[in-house]
Amino acid sequence: MIAERTIHDRNHPRTIVERATDDFLRHLRERNASSHTIKAYTGDLDVFASYIGQRGWDSIDHIAIRGFLSHLYDKGLSKPSVARALAAVRSLYRYLAQEGVVEQNPAKLVSTPKLPKKLPRVPTIEEMNNVLDAKMPEVASFPERDRLLFELLYGCGIRNSELVGINLEDISLSNEAILIRGKGKKERYVPFGGQALAVLSSYLPWRQRLLATLKKRPEKGTAALLVNQRGGRLTTRSVGRIVKRIAVAKGLSPEVHPHTLRHAFGTHMLEEGADLRAIQELLGHERLATTQRYTQLSVKHMMNVYDQTHPRAK
Repeated sequence: MIAERTIHDRNHPRTIVERATDDFLRHLRERNASSHTIKAYTGDLDVFASYIGQRGWDSIDHIAIRGFLSHLYDKGLSKPSVARALAAVRSLYRYLAQEGVVEQNPAKLVSTPKLPKKLPRVPTIEEMNNVLDAKMPEVASFPERDRLLFELLYGCGIRNSELVGINLEDISLSNEAILIRGKGKKERYVPFGGQALAVLSSYLPWRQRLLATLKKRPEKGTAALLVNQRGGRLTTRSVGRIVKRIAVAKGLSPEVHPHTLRHAFGTHMLEEGADLRAIQELLGHERLATTQRYTQLSVKHMMNVYDQTHPRAK
């Protein structure tokens, strides 16, 4: 993509939209946005800039943006992909409004494609206890580390990116809490229970012994709580592979990924009577509406239980 842009720059001057997109993406990197978000926005906004061409902001109205969406449909893109592209354009315009470049956001006048509501399948409390209370399966490369990884994802409800960002110094054993660095560099403390503390106590000596064997060839990332066999910080991709491998070995769906455990945390807390506001704080959600999704998951679970057990439901 960078190479394509370089060739384009050599033959044609940068358009207004292309220059704005560069500034917006730079702004996202400075705000510590996830690499996945930046990659998605880059692709979608490149296509948008190509479609708009040399037009200026005054000539880009909601009709032009609807035309852009039609262009994406003509290319065979699915509704979720088109919705993501529209979200990228809206975000670009929000940034431009903050910078005083534009006064209005025409993308707000364009309706988001209606998507089928698909709630993630969340493991039951019994299934999660089976994973965490039993012995780690043979596929677990480092049982002490991998058990702690599951305990923190499910026991604290943190994101994958937050998990790999935890440093040893972020853990307060006396308060049984961990400093978590979330989206937009926001920080919050999340508690961890006695089970996680026990697993952590088992993992730390293992981590120390591993790092001691690597003194002759230290690797960056030794401040990280969760390390790989080279002493470096685990990546989100590695965590995803570990979670899926162990989940499948334990009989869970192959669709399980780190965020599934976060969903399970919120859903199970709600089912056990936790206050929605408290769950919002623990999950680090900026908006309560995001947390309210778990009420849908919980209601769906209760309906399934009713259908399967109540004599009048059969």
